Amino acid sequence: MPLYRSRRLHAYMLCFFTVFSSSLWEDEEDDDSTSTTGQGNASGNSSQWQLFDGQQWSQICNDHIIECHYCQPGARGMTIYTNLGSLHIDFDDMTVTGPFAGLGVRRQTFLPFNQSQEVGWYYKDNTYWCEYGSQGSSHNTSSVNSHDLEQQYNSNPRGSFQFKVGSTAYKLDFSAMTQTNLSTLMTRKVRRRPKFNSVVSANSSSMALASSSLSTLSLNPPTAVTWEFIGDEGVWMEYQKPGSSLDSMDIEKQYQLNPQGQLNFTAGRYTYTLYFSGMYQISNTFGTKRHVRRTSGNQHNNSALSQAHWQFKDMDGRWKDYVKGSNRGRCTVSSQDIEAQYQQNSTGTMSFSTGKFNYQLDFSAMVQTNLSTSTRRPVRRL
Repeated sequence: MPLYRSRRLHAYMLCFFTVFSSSLWEDEEDDDSTSTTGQGNASGNSSQWQLFDGQQWSQICNDHIIECHYCQPGARGMTIYTNLGSLHIDFDDMTVTGPFAGLGVRRQTFLPFNQSQEVGWYYKDNTYWCEYGSQGSSHNTSSVNSHDLEQQYNSNPRGSFQFKVGSTAYKLDFSAMTQTNLSTLMTRKVRRRPKFNSVVSANSSSMALASSSLSTLSLNPPTAVTWEFIGDEGVWMEYQKPGSSLDSMDIEKQYQLNPQGQLNFTAGRYTYTLYFSGMYQISNTFGTKRHVRRTSGNQHNNSALSQAHWQFKDMDGRWKDYVKGSNRGRCTVSSQDIEAQYQQNSTGTMSFSTGKFNYQLDFSAMVQTNLSTSTRRPVRRL
């Protein structure tokens, strides 16, 4: 890389950028370190993100935003926009791509000898990333937790580990980062990610949160938050990947950073801007304005049956409401009908029809099946 390009890179890219999450991937130790020393970076965090411009490693300013996204188990990577163009960081491969060749990225930690960063282990359930030891959509809890897996991993990072969930045996392959059901051979993705600003002392099993103004951005906040926009049919629709480059968790983290700010994202080939202060989004192409809302999990969970919200994922990838009626596209049950059945038996099934097709809704798997074509579609309860 020519010298003048390198100087421009340090002057502009490392100290000024805006973050734009992609559909929303341990770094290698290297003797070629920067001059930064001490037990933390300039922002007080225990980790530091650095960029290699072809000649030397330099710290990326505002890297707490990168760290915040990296700690999300569902984040494959993110894009940072600079005066020299956009750079995409792949969290799984720890690589960076952009307008220049020879770029590199790494993450370093700075902790006292008696402390380590708390690490979470996650598997991809049917819909969500779930931490080992917590309950998945099948309502079963794993016999191992993140602490157990981290110990096994540290003893042999290229090996494997077997465990059970109920009577079902699984194998976790650390090299491939996959989990395999030894009965059905179904394979699921696995990820190992640090927990944001969370460290554990060597002489204590209790977690000590690092002192930071961003401590409110914990990976598992006490109350889940959902972000939605008003759709074409007047129905509130949640921000979901891969249709959108952001989901509720991504938006909430940016909102916590600046509740009066704004956020750019994409949906398909179009770009949008979400304004937190006015709670609306604008299409940067057409100027179309849509209202946005932020609701907590408690608002959904404590609602009456009449407020229960059941949706299925249609062939266009969008979530649609169950609407009862005789018109084309509508079905014989409503959200209230489904919720009443769900309250009676949350692990059972129920039948309904739309026009000439009959369906079965499985509450355990959260899927609906067309009994004629065997087509299966995801279902969710809001």
